[in-house]
Amino acid sequence: MSYLLPNEFVTKMVDAGESKIYMSTRDTLIRAFMAGAILALAAVFAVSVAVATGSPLLGAVLFPVGFCMLYLMGFDLLTGVFMLTPLALLDRRAGVTVPQVLRNWGLVFVGNFAGALTVAFMMSFIFTYGYNTDGGAIAAKVASIGESRTVGYAEFGAAGWFTIFIRGMLCNWMVSLGVVGAMVSTSVSGKVIAMWMPIMLFFFMGFEHSVVNMFLFPFSLIMGGNFSVGDYFVWNEIPTALGNLVGGLAFTGLTLFSTHYKTAPKRQLASRAPLNTADAKTA
Repeated sequence: MSYLLPNEFVTKMVDAGESKIYMSTRDTLIRAFMAGAILALAAVFAVSVAVATGSPLLGAVLFPVGFCMLYLMGFDLLTGVFMLTPLALLDRRAGVTVPQVLRNWGLVFVGNFAGALTVAFMMSFIFTYGYNTDGGAIAAKVASIGESRTVGYAEFGAAGWFTIFIRGMLCNWMVSLGVVGAMVSTSVSGKVIAMWMPIMLFFFMGFEHSVVNMFLFPFSLIMGGNFSVGDYFVWNEIPTALGNLVGGLAFTGLTLFSTHYKTAPKRQLASRAPLNTADAKTA
């Protein structure tokens, strides 16, 4: 499947981080908008499958289709740029600065949120026939998810907040591996297989993804979820995004960068004295 060696695809990761930093504002927003919208559609698809079949596992198996589509199209998720763009800074690429990295993150956040929110309104309109019905089982399921993953965490105070943060870390450990998966092969089939595995894992395990949540929680609020916009940001989006940043960068970006791009010198074996011929015969 045209597999690239780690030192080859990690170089592509650093190059991609630099390219995203220098991308125009227009292109950054368009690509982020489409990524948020496609991932939102994949999320509602997975929830619909899980509700219709009674199998959350089947929903998790099918959810990665959206992730694969958006990365094959060259669109960008906040979770991906959290991991890629700092590598260009660490490699001291010409002109790359901390403010430029933060600018990229901000633009991608705005684009992802706009795309996810657009789909939230479109799908809520569809499920309720123009807000004339209650939305059915799928709407009820998403509303319950929104409540359990905001006020449900708030019940535990600081422990609940850090639970979301750690779930966000674990999520982007897997999601950023999916981003890398798009670079480990030069064939479409190879890319899809490499992306599919970690994305399926994160979704089934219920880890917290900031962009998926940009759809789930607004959709849940529209469908009557019993929590506020403030609950969503304080008890989900903020700790999730911070956890995504730490997890993707620490567990995936920095580990691959440090061992496959800035590889340490190999250890030298201790010199061994030549074996005496007479001793060898005696032995």
